[in-house]
Amino acid sequence: MANTYCVAPNTGIGFITHQDRSDFNISGHPGDVWAVDNTAAGISWINRIEGTAKLKADAQAIVDAKIAEAQAAWDASSETDQALRARPTTYTLP
Repeated sequence: MANTYCVAPNTGIGFITHQDRSDFNISGHPGDVWAVDNTAAGISWINRIEGTAKLKADAQAIVDAKIAEAQAAWDASSETDQALRARPTTYTLP
């Protein structure tokens, strides 16, 4: 199934409800990017949270920039800190 993408800050409790999870697939990504099923329920959720719609390429660019920031921070950290967690990796949005 195709996805629709948006940007919206997670506002906490009620941002994603149990009903939302049962009505459509949703995944969160760095940069407050959200991928939802391209269904009436998914689009309704984007409208409810007042998300800003993004093309997949634009959403991917936001994710890539956030991951690059995290990688730079990891690279600049001490060897001790680096040993505690893996270097952030890039990935492609669903």
